[in-house]
Amino acid sequence: MQRRLLILGSTGSIGESALDVAAALGPSCRVVGLGARRRWREMAEQIRRFAVHDAALSEDDAAESLRGASLNGTRIRGGARALVELVEQTDADFVLSAIVGAAGLPATLAAVERGLTIGLANKESLVVAGSILMPLAERTGCRLLPVDSEHSAVFQALRSGRREEVRRVILTASGGPFRSWERSRIENATIAEALKHPTWQMGPKITIDSATMMNKALEVIEACWLFQLPAEQVEVVVHPESIVHSMVEFRDGSIIAQLGAPDMRTPIQYALTYPLRADACGERLNWSELRQLNFSAPDLERFPCLSLGYEAARRGGNAGAVLNAANEVAVEAFLEGRIRFGDIHRLAARALQTHPLQSDPTLDELLACDARVRQEVRQWIC
Repeated sequence: MQRRLLILGSTGSIGESALDVAAALGPSCRVVGLGARRRWREMAEQIRRFAVHDAALSEDDAAESLRGASLNGTRIRGGARALVELVEQTDADFVLSAIVGAAGLPATLAAVERGLTIGLANKESLVVAGSILMPLAERTGCRLLPVDSEHSAVFQALRSGRREEVRRVILTASGGPFRSWERSRIENATIAEALKHPTWQMGPKITIDSATMMNKALEVIEACWLFQLPAEQVEVVVHPESIVHSMVEFRDGSIIAQLGAPDMRTPIQYALTYPLRADACGERLNWSELRQLNFSAPDLERFPCLSLGYEAARRGGNAGAVLNAANEVAVEAFLEGRIRFGDIHRLAARALQTHPLQSDPTLDELLACDARVRQEVRQWIC
């Protein structure tokens, strides 16, 4: 059966890896739509390479530039609702949701409403609105397939037993570039140092999140929603080699782990071909070069963002939306050189502590909460 693939976030690192996978899968995967924010030159090349007929850029000026790129026959949408319209109107059966941050939520929800299969690389959709997205997916028959390497690993390991037999899920974390640094040095890390990830090649926002371990905090919340587990059953272990992507421990003490080279093409391909497996297009693990695998408990004093993820997961309601919004604003400010690295955690913690908890928010209330927190954090920075 041919997959008709629509990629949201096609010009980012996940989107580019997905296009590599689509090319490797050949006729069994046809790219029918591409969506992104503003990188129109990169998208123009992707449209030509895959003969894509539907595309969208959420920034109007970028969409206008794309329209002038001599792409005959391609329908190009632009503006705030362009990505949602792309999902609603494109003849796709699989949507890869890979737009960074809460900006990917509206289009992801549109895909859920259509009952499409979704490869979920946008963890923020569940962090912000898991209480809305998961029940909606159940009603529409939407299948959510995790693409994050950690959640894909858990998804695969869970096939070894029944859900009621699960004792805990163990998410692995690389530890980022500051795994062995002293806390005082981490506090004042430079932008260049924070962007130097030891094992993964990712976009700037997620790379900073890895350096603070906020990425793992958000993944804890995502795992709770995806696998219907309380926070107490989701643990994190630091594994600098990034070979064991995550594990599931069952009641009898058996631990099933998924291993592989640190290459995002592997979990993307698994989602696209599920429940089957195709010949690998990603990097294969070379066992002759593998000398050791190390594991250690995360240091919550040096990486306090991870504690915030557990707090938000336990509180539920709008806590995930608060944490995510504050972090996105703080990371942006750090990358612009307006705050110190250590301020990212303090701003996120302050937002989580001061913003009122709503236990059962509507989608409109979550979106309003997101906007309000962003405004507050920007004011604190100023």
